[in-house]
Amino acid sequence: MSGTIPIENEALTGSLQQDIRTLKGILDRSADIQFRYLEIGSRLHGVLVFVDGLTNQDLVNTHVVKPLIEMSSGEPEVPPEDMAAILKNRVLSVGQITTPQRVGELVDDILSGSTVLLVDGMKQAVSVSAVQWDKRSVEEPTTEAVIRGARDGFTESLTTNTVLIRKRLQTPQLKMESMKIGRLSRTQVILAYLDGIAEPAVIEEIRSRLKRIDIDGILESGYIEELIEDNHRSIFPQILNTERPDRVAACLLEGKAALLINNTPFALVMPMTFLGFLQATEDYYQRYLFSTCLRWLRYFFGFCALTLPSIYIALTTFHQEMIPLSLLLSIASARDTVPFPAVVEALLMEVTFEGLREAGVRLPKTVGQAVSIVGALVIGQAAVQAGIVGAPLVIIVSFTGISSFVLPSYNQAISIRLLRFPLMFLASTLGLYGILLGILAILIHLARLRSFGVPFMAPIAPVHLGALKDTLVRSPWSEMKTRPPETAKRNLTRMRNSDERR
Repeated sequence: MSGTIPIENEALTGSLQQDIRTLKGILDRSADIQFRYLEIGSRLHGVLVFVDGLTNQDLVNTHVVKPLIEMSSGEPEVPPEDMAAILKNRVLSVGQITTPQRVGELVDDILSGSTVLLVDGMKQAVSVSAVQWDKRSVEEPTTEAVIRGARDGFTESLTTNTVLIRKRLQTPQLKMESMKIGRLSRTQVILAYLDGIAEPAVIEEIRSRLKRIDIDGILESGYIEELIEDNHRSIFPQILNTERPDRVAACLLEGKAALLINNTPFALVMPMTFLGFLQATEDYYQRYLFSTCLRWLRYFFGFCALTLPSIYIALTTFHQEMIPLSLLLSIASARDTVPFPAVVEALLMEVTFEGLREAGVRLPKTVGQAVSIVGALVIGQAAVQAGIVGAPLVIIVSFTGISSFVLPSYNQAISIRLLRFPLMFLASTLGLYGILLGILAILIHLARLRSFGVPFMAPIAPVHLGALKDTLVRSPWSEMKTRPPETAKRNLTRMRNSDERR
């Protein structure tokens, strides 16, 4: 029956047997769907429908089943159409109760973990929120470790994640709009933003893109990230994913929005800029001079992660005159027995290093780190002794790998790791000119990118001098009195002077 008539258009008939047949026809061959029949009062019959394992049985037995059974038979008879209000307001002692009237709403509630009560003669059901399932406790994020800062991270429970944000921003301006995406998965998604700070046009654009998603299932935040970003063909991510609730709260205070997706510990933050991916949460917890030095260190190592192997190839292949004589002789003697040109040598080492890094991630934790570290040492030493690669290149590849680990955003680090290979090919054909052409092409692409209408290279392109105090450097908090103008175009003031507060 569910295949011929859309369940969202079916209304309850008021006949208990007919409504049960409808539900059983939709939820057939589902052993975990339970139907519990009971008598209500003196003459009414009802049935509780729930998913075994998703429902808090103790709560249902104490606050739903027991009050229904104990309803006094001496009370005056109540018309069935008035029974829903009585059950909701007088009998059931549960906090969250709704009264859906369509079969589609009932099915959604049941599969979400609620307990649905159907009563003979009632054309509306009573849905009791009594959801309970096993969930992981709040732990420290594994991908964004900090020395100073909060140690709690998001979990796969959407309710837990909203609480972690709400306890940091205890204001009625924090809005959390709920929606469900996925025809089959019915994944709950929450759009969080600060009303009065976030740009209404950006929030409306996010809503519009979420509503346009038509897919059978959403199993992780990466599905939504790729479906709503401005340019999904770009190698650079335009949406930040993070496990840290304090980072999400900080982004909300800057006028950005966040998406919390059920069954995943990663929240999505938008709109984002290129320099925003290079900023770490801990930058705002340490002293500003130290944070500024760390930012410049990240910029330097990010440039090294992108260009160092290609610079080595260009210098050793085309521009030997730019290398000091003593260093050039050392490199030449080390490569004397190497049978490959510099580009092939570099590609062999880079591909091997990436393979070892991926093996360390996929193997069990007990052996993954040992394999990646020992494998790199053994393979590197053996390759040098066999004369397949030169020792200088092993140093270059190792330093390049360490440089990519310095970047705080894993997604952005992947982009830089991939762009390293085209630059190596350009360096092998055009030398330093090829590297400059490659970097110019990357900058042009970055300048054309937008994240929900915000220029991806802001505040550098276009230039906004006032916003540079929290990009190239991290100014003291006493000087960062306004929000980033590219994301918060209204209510820019974050901090007022003492005389302004009087």
